[in-house]
Amino acid sequence: MRITPQDASLRTCEICALAPVMPVLVVEDAARARPLAQALVAGGLPALEVTLRTGAALDAIREMAQVKGGVVGAGTLITPKDAEAAKEAGAQFGVSPGATDALLDACEAIGLPLLPGAATATEAMRLLARGYGMLKFFPAEASGGAPALKAIGAPLPQISFCPTGGISPANAGTYLSLPNVVCAGGSWVGPADLVKAGDWGAIEVLARDASRLGKS
Repeated sequence: MRITPQDASLRTCEICALAPVMPVLVVEDAARARPLAQALVAGGLPALEVTLRTGAALDAIREMAQVKGGVVGAGTLITPKDAEAAKEAGAQFGVSPGATDALLDACEAIGLPLLPGAATATEAMRLLARGYGMLKFFPAEASGGAPALKAIGAPLPQISFCPTGGISPANAGTYLSLPNVVCAGGSWVGPADLVKAGDWGAIEVLARDASRLGKS
């Protein structure tokens, strides 16, 4: 059951490489979770991050975990209890805005691959020293955007990133052009208005457009 930081990063890197964009989803109604996941997967975005920001999040993960072709993870993991609840709900990986020893210890102990967050070279180096080579760059735009991530990559080329926070179709391509970026996290592919309206066709179109980002 236990997972090493190296194996965790290998797995999260594989998941991030499934598509250029990882949807970052805030699900208010678990009844809409499965059709939402189906639309995103059909559009070419199989890796899904459900943030633990609502009371419906864990039930949404349970629903999405049943969607064929999807790889569902839990975002906004802050505490060991968050990690344990996410794993029990069926999450195949976790995502955190930062990293604490307690959270890293818990995820390793229960075998939940974690994509830990870092916003500075020091944070990235500390995680690398522990064995994590696949990180979340968060909050991306507020932390200097693509130029900052490019600068961090120069002395730390062995670290790969999934930038998240302020990513949109307008700037995603710039991030994806960087050699140290595997994918970008974005919430625009699952907008609240379309989810509330149940317009799964429109969400599938957004996903399909996102799945083509970064391709020449």
